[in-house]
Order: sequence, then C-alpha cells, then structure tokens
Amino acid sequence: MDTGARRLSGARLSETFRATIGSMERASRPMPSFSKSPPELVARFEWLAGRFPPERFPNVERRKMFGYPALFVGANLCTGLFASAWMIRLPDEMRTELQAIPGSGPFEPMPGKPMRGYALVPESIIADDAVLEGWVRRAIDYVATLPPKR
Repeated sequence: MDTGARRLSGARLSETFRATIGSMERASRPMPSFSKSPPELVARFEWLAGRFPPERFPNVERRKMFGYPALFVGANLCTGLFASAWMIRLPDEMRTELQAIPGSGPFEPMPGKPMRGYALVPESIIADDAVLEGWVRRAIDYVATLPPKR
C-alpha cells in the first residue's frame, strides 16, 4: 500500500502548521476588555428595537453581539451597540451619506481595524426618533437583501 498518497505534501503541511500556530498565537493574546454601554444608550436601543416587533418584522431578531444588544436580519448583524458606540450596516452609498454627518465614521471595534460595511451612528441621529428609525429601516432593508447565514 502506498502511504505517500495519504501524506500531506511539504508545502501543504507547512501551510497547515502555520495556520495552526497562528491560531494558537491569537488564542494566547489577551482578549480586549469591553466596557458596558451607557444605560441611556441601551434604553434608547431597546426603544428602537421595540419599533420592529416580531409580528410585523418576523425577519428581525434581537440578540446579543459581544454582550451588547443588537438586531439581526437573516442571522446577519444589522445594527447594535458596542461600548459607547452605535453601529449600523449599510450599503456603500448610504454609508458614505451617513459618514458625512459629523460624529459618524467607520466602525472600528478595535483601533485601526474597521469592520467593513459598518458605520457609527452619530449622536445627532440617535437623539432624533424619526431620523434614527429611518436609518435603521434602511439598514434592515439592506441586510434583508444579503444571503442569510446558516
């Protein structure tokens, strides 16, 4: 029996080894500590989430992401809190429009590591019921077009 057929080639073994070591190195790094969201911001998010009840919006689901409240559509993150920030997922054109508003910008869960497709919701929008709900509706509509996660 030819046992060589079952062995990984040198290049493939090296690639597998590097990936395993990389995972171990990442796992040994300390996890960043996440601060709690301010209670007022959590209350604001809960109010907003209540505007999308399951009987009218069956595809919108409330869940936690990294311990923070969030809304998901088709198991895709749509909007949520992260520490003292509110982030939202939008298509490029809408995200550019939002980021032009002072106080917005790319969402970076870790400094220098922006999360592609997400922007920060500025305080001026968070403070305005109708405008906030409008942006979240746009996000829900957009995320509903994405393939559902399994």
